[in-house]
Amino acid sequence: MSGRGSVSAWCIDHPVATLLLTFALVLLGVIAFPRLPIAPLPEAEFPTIQVTAQLPGASPETMASSVATPLEVQFSAIPGMTQMTSSSALGSTNLTLQFTLNKSIDTAAQEVQAAINTAAGRLPADLPSLPTWRKVNPADSPVLILSVSSSLIPGTELSDATETILARQLSQIEGVGQVYITGQQRPAIRVQAAPEKLAALGLTLADIRQAVQQTSLNLAKGALYGKDSISTLSSNDQLFKPQDYTQLIVSYKNGAPVQLKDVARVVAGSENAYVKAWSGDQQGVNIAIFRQPGANIVDTVDRIQRELPRLQEMLPASVDVSVLNDRTRTIRASLHEVELTLLIAVLLVVAVMALFLRQLSATLIVSAVLGVSLIASFAMMYLFGFSLNNLTLVAIVVAVGFVVDDAIVVVENIHRHLEAGQGMREAAIKGSGEIGFTVVSISFSLVAAFIPLLFMGGVVGRLFKEFALTATATILISVVVSLTLAPTLAALFMRAPTHNPHQKPGFGERLLASYERGLRKALAHQRLMLGVFGLTLALAVVGYILIPKGFFPVQDTAFALGTTEAAADISYPDMVEKHLQLAKIVGADPAVLAFSHSVGVSGSNQTIANGRFWISLKPRSERDVSVSEFIDRLRPKLAKVPGIVLYLRAGQDINLSSGPSRSQYQYVLKSNDGELLNTWTQRLTEKLRSNPAFRDMSNDLQLGGSVTHIDIDRSAAARFGLTTADVDQALYDAFGQRQISEYQTEVNQYKVILELDAQQRGKAESLAYFYLRSPLTNEMVPLSALAKVSAPRMGPLSISHDGMFPAANLSFNLASGVALGDAVSMLDQAKKEIGMPASIIGSFQGAAQAFQSSLANQPWLILAALVAVYIILGVLYESFVHPLTIISTLPSAGIGALLLLWMMGQDFSIMALIGIVLLIGIVKKNGILLVDFALQAQREQGLSPQEAIYEACITRFRPIIMTTLAALLGALPLIGPMFQGPPLGIGMLTAGIVLAIMITPFITSVMQEVFRTVPVALKESAYALGGTTWEVVWDIVLPYTRSAVVGGVFLGLGRALGETMAVTFVLGNAHQFSASLMMPSSSIASVIANEFNEAYTDLHRSALIALGFLLFVVTFIVLALARLMLSRLSRKEGL
Repeated sequence: MSGRGSVSAWCIDHPVATLLLTFALVLLGVIAFPRLPIAPLPEAEFPTIQVTAQLPGASPETMASSVATPLEVQFSAIPGMTQMTSSSALGSTNLTLQFTLNKSIDTAAQEVQAAINTAAGRLPADLPSLPTWRKVNPADSPVLILSVSSSLIPGTELSDATETILARQLSQIEGVGQVYITGQQRPAIRVQAAPEKLAALGLTLADIRQAVQQTSLNLAKGALYGKDSISTLSSNDQLFKPQDYTQLIVSYKNGAPVQLKDVARVVAGSENAYVKAWSGDQQGVNIAIFRQPGANIVDTVDRIQRELPRLQEMLPASVDVSVLNDRTRTIRASLHEVELTLLIAVLLVVAVMALFLRQLSATLIVSAVLGVSLIASFAMMYLFGFSLNNLTLVAIVVAVGFVVDDAIVVVENIHRHLEAGQGMREAAIKGSGEIGFTVVSISFSLVAAFIPLLFMGGVVGRLFKEFALTATATILISVVVSLTLAPTLAALFMRAPTHNPHQKPGFGERLLASYERGLRKALAHQRLMLGVFGLTLALAVVGYILIPKGFFPVQDTAFALGTTEAAADISYPDMVEKHLQLAKIVGADPAVLAFSHSVGVSGSNQTIANGRFWISLKPRSERDVSVSEFIDRLRPKLAKVPGIVLYLRAGQDINLSSGPSRSQYQYVLKSNDGELLNTWTQRLTEKLRSNPAFRDMSNDLQLGGSVTHIDIDRSAAARFGLTTADVDQALYDAFGQRQISEYQTEVNQYKVILELDAQQRGKAESLAYFYLRSPLTNEMVPLSALAKVSAPRMGPLSISHDGMFPAANLSFNLASGVALGDAVSMLDQAKKEIGMPASIIGSFQGAAQAFQSSLANQPWLILAALVAVYIILGVLYESFVHPLTIISTLPSAGIGALLLLWMMGQDFSIMALIGIVLLIGIVKKNGILLVDFALQAQREQGLSPQEAIYEACITRFRPIIMTTLAALLGALPLIGPMFQGPPLGIGMLTAGIVLAIMITPFITSVMQEVFRTVPVALKESAYALGGTTWEVVWDIVLPYTRSAVVGGVFLGLGRALGETMAVTFVLGNAHQFSASLMMPSSSIASVIANEFNEAYTDLHRSALIALGFLLFVVTFIVLALARLMLSRLSRKEGL
């Protein structure tokens, strides 16, 4: 090929235009780079809405049945909802609704609001307000957590200042999305009644409630419209201070007024008396700040940091605002390290060029192509709306080896023509023309390997979409630049190398001589090389099956989250005391930079028996342990505090849990029978606690709460003209922290709370002073005349639902070295060993659920990448056989990658899967270089196939080694000590590439000869058997394949079909089941979805077995045909 008339030739003839267009490409990249958002990971919206309902004083059972259930019935009809969970505790219900990824969160929010409005008529009449909702994204974490503390002012004042000044100002900063306050004690006025005084005066709590509601108002009053002016009317109808309320007249007795101060204390307190938070050892609150979708995290945090001094001045002097956790601290560090890794990779690649070409101009040309391609990729990222994050930058780091491949192949071929004595311009035109098709083949087949990544489902698929598209765009840009800029610069600056006859052979020449000797031995021992190929194929399949499977490696984000759990009936003061003991242990650890903790009912924390810890660690260079090691070190120290457990987990960029979790992984059990569920949940928890592979195993049942039951005698109540509702209302007034009124200021609204005084409301004996007024006789009736008070019994602190069914959530961490895939198998085995009933359905949630989904797709993703590469190569070469020759180089690379994972004790995670896909693209390049040259040599030089493949191996050895070393050194920094970002695991590329360098050139030469002679061997076999080639294929090859596939499928088909038939029957009769169970059909469908999943799992396992059988059969057939071919060659040599 002369290359005349090609794009490269045009660019060589128009150097000014080429250079200006290249400059424009670089300019676009330079302009785009500072405009790219910065984030830890790509945007992965996980449409989720959290609904909260408050009814202070209502029991968990009341909240679950009267609040959660009506809402769940309406929410279950919303289309696109994938999961609905709820947790009901004393006075509150939290529901979490998750939707499909293609569901608009705004549309979902409108449908949720409509469902709340529809359910309003079925909710309790005394619900203070309708349930509220907010949009959340579990895959997003706070960019900044501020700790606000003070040692002088009360907690209520601190919380009020935090909410009215700090939080509102922060929410107005550009880039800030939602702002949440945790551990907040909102100010309130508390009316604490004395029951004995009320009884003595013949009054009830209802009298106080009505007096407050009628005498403290804020209503419209109108205006005076005079002839000359208008005057607005105002009054002192609203009360703002506790002392103002003490003068209220509750009633009259014997003509004398009874003021509120005569029967109650009125004090300034908090809206919830059972919540408290600390920043270190001082009281405080936390502010969690989230960014707006698409906002630059670093810029947003920088704006907040600039505003903090101004906001600090607006707060009382004793209030201190400090940064508890700055997410950008690790983001900046990891991005800096990735950028450093990119620089190191580029320098290593340039060093490879200098080592082999030993010419400054050639090295600079390759470096220029590399720089232009990488810079231009930023413009493509900006066009696609991507961000600068760990995955996109790692994609660029990995792409360094790919990008330089094209330039190396072009420049090396031009260099070879210059060595042959051609002129600069002629060598550039001819060299680029010869290699143009090869460059396109390499790049297009490499892009084909990324195509399956674009079709990965779920949040994981969204994360890696940016990774795949960034790498693809960079590679395609490099194709254009390599075929335009590289030949142009070569024609202008690249000189023919000068040879000194006395100069010693360079490194490349010595390596080539060694390879040539090895190649002759490989071609002389083709049976051995075929055996090596078969062995690598078998080991790759077996290695993939046996290696432990994982999801994402645990990151070190210098942040740990903790959840505390104490005895279900613990008192609030005891809980505070135990939390302070834990705080001393946490604060004493040398790795801790700052920490905060809270107890009581606040936000996601629904019971007094639970609390929260937020722990920020020092930068990695300043501590001697990782975050996982820190948790392991702290665990035995924390266990010494009796009566409470602190469950810690590492904060992660990728958080797939729908809500707060005690540990890294979750498993949910659900059943129709709540009692049965509780029994077996405890048994499974104890079984798994005895397994050392599981750490921090717990469940959320909390069944040990204390319940004092009041048995109302309806007949006795009716004799006094009283009803059950009257009794409930009176009890609610006394013990429910009932919100009876509110008052408004210019900046906020505050509640007025009615309750018994502190000494009476915590004792069952206070019920003896409890009186109701009979509407028939107007006399005071003691509660003892209407009801019996039983001794306290055990009851749940919270009630969980999943898809409207009673549910229990198990949380756990894994011991060091335990793969998630192994844990999944051990959990399933534990269920079988304890004999868990089939009526209890279990499924993983969050990261473990995503792991199961990704595990099912892994083999098909690898197969899809192979098929995509095969199709692209088949189209390019117009051949069914040549792509097989190229793909035959892959097993050796796979063995190297799996071997490195095994040696380093790592799981085959999602990132390892991405590494395998990248290996498919990298290693097949060597095969393309050899096959393409061999075919060209056969066409243009008339060489025999054996001579052509030998010549291709020798001629293309230098570009193969250069491009492979470039890919190797480009990926090497990812496993070096300089890469301290998230442990993405792509460093496994290096081992695969190393083994590919050692084996691929030899295997390719032999496999090219094997696949060339397969048709001939088939014809000879057909002739010997007296039939046609297709008859041989039909009678010999297909039976093996059919047996493997059919045998594998039937291993699991029986159970799968049985379960599918059962599920189909239930679906067909869903309406009858719905009527009998009084549940919507959608809920029944959620139950049997687990059965579908088991049936699918069986079919998937059978398909994998069939695939394994098929691979071994194909290997056997290839070896058998090769043996026929070698026998034929041996006979010819004998002749």
